[in-house]
Amino acid sequence: MGKVQSAIPKQNQWGLSRLSLLFFAVLLLLTDLSVRGQQRAPITLNVNAVNLLATVRDKHGNIIRNLTKDDFVLEQDGKPQTISYFAKESDLPLTLGLLVDTSMSQRRVLDQERAASRTFLNEVLRADKDRAFVIQFDREVTLLQDLTSSREKLQAAIDHIDTPQFSRASRGGSSGGGGGHGSHGGGGGGTLLYDAVFLASDELMKKQQGRKAVIILTDGVDHGSKETLEEAIATAQRADTLVYCILFADKEGYGNWGGFGGPHVGGGRGGRGGGYPPRTEESHPDGKKVLKQMAEATGGRFFEVSQKEPIDKIYDAIDEELRYQYSLGYTPAKADTGVGYHKLHLTVKQKDMIVQTRDGFYLDR
Repeated sequence: MGKVQSAIPKQNQWGLSRLSLLFFAVLLLLTDLSVRGQQRAPITLNVNAVNLLATVRDKHGNIIRNLTKDDFVLEQDGKPQTISYFAKESDLPLTLGLLVDTSMSQRRVLDQERAASRTFLNEVLRADKDRAFVIQFDREVTLLQDLTSSREKLQAAIDHIDTPQFSRASRGGSSGGGGGHGSHGGGGGGTLLYDAVFLASDELMKKQQGRKAVIILTDGVDHGSKETLEEAIATAQRADTLVYCILFADKEGYGNWGGFGGPHVGGGRGGRGGGYPPRTEESHPDGKKVLKQMAEATGGRFFEVSQKEPIDKIYDAIDEELRYQYSLGYTPAKADTGVGYHKLHLTVKQKDMIVQTRDGFYLDR
């Protein structure tokens, strides 16, 4: 059987080969440029990389959106750092947690909280990109809805938010609806604020990538948590999670303690909270001070509901902030990566501007 002869002359074949090589060279160059362009705002760089989100405001409180990398000055433990990665508006996925205080002191404001929360989650979450979860806490911490992008499931979970007098009694101790994982807590009254932040950060946020934020609706008074305020803050920092605190206090409500006795409820994954010695009146903390400390340490923000600043307006402010954040990253020198807490200080060169970001990070290894 004879060989099949090419219909293309040899000189033309050589020309086509050179064109093919040129085509693939151009293709490789374009691929390399595309990859480099995507590295402006990484989710993670390597084990030693540090990423942070920042919001910048002028002296009137307006968000500044037109800064560049060269406008920022970053220090770690007092040493200048080189910002290697920068993006004006982060398009990274958002993981959002809603933590609602359902102790008896909050029972008269829950309707307002539920209505505003429904609207906020519906507007801020982008379909097929962002996810959220819902937790309520009183004498136990209950995950009403695990991480999901489903607006329907999140709305159903918000509908289940209620004070223990109604929720646990009417549901016979169930953990709520919509894919919840059960409860952490036990008998006795309480408001497990610190445990709720700890669990949200350690069991949910720590595993996630991209932008992470929790929003807490509470009067700021913890009673009965196993974790301390310092441990709650440290866990949120380790999880790279911003904490937005909304102080919503009903001054004519049940009182700041907000708990009552009752049977053991829950068990869940960790058996947290409940059964701890009650704090004395002398150790009773200032809820406003607690929430401010938590927000500032993690790079979030503190709000207080009032007639001039209703909860809907506060949610609008958080929504705007999450849409216009600067994403910055750097890799510290090997000598500056010791185990423990490292202080961060981020400023801008322009005067009369305030930078909101976390004040440090932990290295555990």
